[in-house]
Amino acid sequence: MFKSVPQEIDFPASEKAILKFWKENDIFQRSTQSRSAGETFIFYEGPPTANGTPHNGHVLTRVIKDVFPRYKTMRGYFAPRKAGWDTHGLPVEVEVEKELGIHGKADIEEYGVEAFTRKCIDSVFRYTDVWEELTERIAFWVDTEDAYVTFHKSYVESVWWALSELFKKGLLYQGHKVVWWWPQGGTALSSGEVGLGYKTIDDPSVTVRFPIKGEDKTSFLAWTTTPWTLPSNCALTVNPRLDYVYAKQEDETFVVAAALAETVLGEDFEIVKTVSGTDLLGMEYSGPFDYATPDDGKFWVVIPGDFVTTSAGTGVVHTAPAFGEDDSRVAKKEGVGMLQLVGPNGCFLDSVTDFKGRFCKEADRDIIRNMKERGIVYRSETVRHEYPFCWRADDDPLIQYARPAWVIRTTE
Repeated sequence: MFKSVPQEIDFPASEKAILKFWKENDIFQRSTQSRSAGETFIFYEGPPTANGTPHNGHVLTRVIKDVFPRYKTMRGYFAPRKAGWDTHGLPVEVEVEKELGIHGKADIEEYGVEAFTRKCIDSVFRYTDVWEELTERIAFWVDTEDAYVTFHKSYVESVWWALSELFKKGLLYQGHKVVWWWPQGGTALSSGEVGLGYKTIDDPSVTVRFPIKGEDKTSFLAWTTTPWTLPSNCALTVNPRLDYVYAKQEDETFVVAAALAETVLGEDFEIVKTVSGTDLLGMEYSGPFDYATPDDGKFWVVIPGDFVTTSAGTGVVHTAPAFGEDDSRVAKKEGVGMLQLVGPNGCFLDSVTDFKGRFCKEADRDIIRNMKERGIVYRSETVRHEYPFCWRADDDPLIQYARPAWVIRTTE
């Protein structure tokens, strides 16, 4: 009944023979249709972008995708598997930019958006044959002959329909989301893309005085490696579970985490008193810049945050909700407003009169110099650390940036 198993197996030849048998006998289609009377299990492939070639990572994800509809089919479900092609977004645009020798949103607009779009459409199916060959070789059973395409009108309209239905149900509202932002390209990057572009660089860091209102010559000390975010400071965050000290040094008193006092202040200080982080909540201070204040909540106030640790800094975190995911999260929870004084192009707005039009990271040292002249810098130095750059444009640094975003409520 069964063929004997040979002593030596030629796996590549065996693989090709099985694939040939499946193809000649329509095994994929027959396995699907044999369950046509069963309950339907919907599977739409999360589509790849076909203007680039696949790599080993795609093999892994496609194999995992294949497991679930196969399992459902064996359980008696009717599991048609619709393939798709992702034909929009950053990967497509960047490849076309490389072909045209241009870089960034401004160059695209100068070239012509319509002409650039046409180039993108022409490029998106460049490697479909390579993807289809990979799909067949790894036995990923998916219907590539009836694939959906994300630039097709039917697909785009289906997305708008879904959003309209969510809006009608009151499940859609507009807010902000902090993302890793590529200012020169005018777009966000996924966390996976961000991980591809880290470099070791030297950045200016600064420890800043935040004078406490109503307390003479007494300041919180907060440390940051992003001085450009200080004009947008809205709060200071402390950990309620940590102890903090009022430490007198010469004729000033500084508030820092007890565990970091010696690291921050050296040995020449006297502890006046020790308090818990909870005791500091709600205290007000004077911000480092007064170009503008938020109009959607309170500001220059101490708030709690569980992300504050004693692994670095002072135990008091400068909080700019427009430029940090943790900052945004705790600020929203505590009713602190958002102040965004940097445009999507990464340059300071005109209201930031001392630095208007400057690219934010390039203004770091001048911002520190400005604060030194006003006597609010406690210490400035250079720190070597890992920082993300756009992996598609090697010299372009990324920034965390709050962008308007439509948010879907998960409950009515």
